[in-house]
Amino acid sequence: MKIYTRTGDKGMTSIIGGPRLPKYHPRIEAYGTIDELIAWIGLLRGAKENVTRVEELITVQATLMQCCAIVATDPSKQSSEIGEEIIKTMEEAIDVMQDTLPELDSFILPGGSESVSHCHIARCVCRRAERAVLRLGETESAPSDVVKYLNRLADYLFVLARAICYETDSEEVKWLPGKK
Repeated sequence: MKIYTRTGDKGMTSIIGGPRLPKYHPRIEAYGTIDELIAWIGLLRGAKENVTRVEELITVQATLMQCCAIVATDPSKQSSEIGEEIIKTMEEAIDVMQDTLPELDSFILPGGSESVSHCHIARCVCRRAERAVLRLGETESAPSDVVKYLNRLADYLFVLARAICYETDSEEVKWLPGKK
């Protein structure tokens, strides 16, 4: 099978069970941003700091693929959803990491190491994906379970960045307004 079909050469693409849409359509933007996030999670999965989290990150990628499929499906044909159990598992992973971290008493500046920075970039892409799905909801059906999962995943990525920072003895720089 050839990878190229030439069917998108005029700026249109198909969604699952629905019509062809312009590639700039909010639905395409939403699942395209989730696809970008999947790639960022893949980068995190390959980091040596995450060797013990590989299976967890594969599960995140698989769930994001499910989110992509849901968003890429015509709303009248959507039948799949992100189960509450997946969100609960994400919350438990956040809690486990957070239990090992000192209390956060200020905002922090993203960075500290390459892996920590990648977590923060993935978190920002995750928030953009969340906004894209919400924006889709302004004009047509947007899956609320996908929004909920993306919201929780952004929290997970923030805590993961902090966990890696502490596990590697990287400096976590607090944001102190007015200070240089």
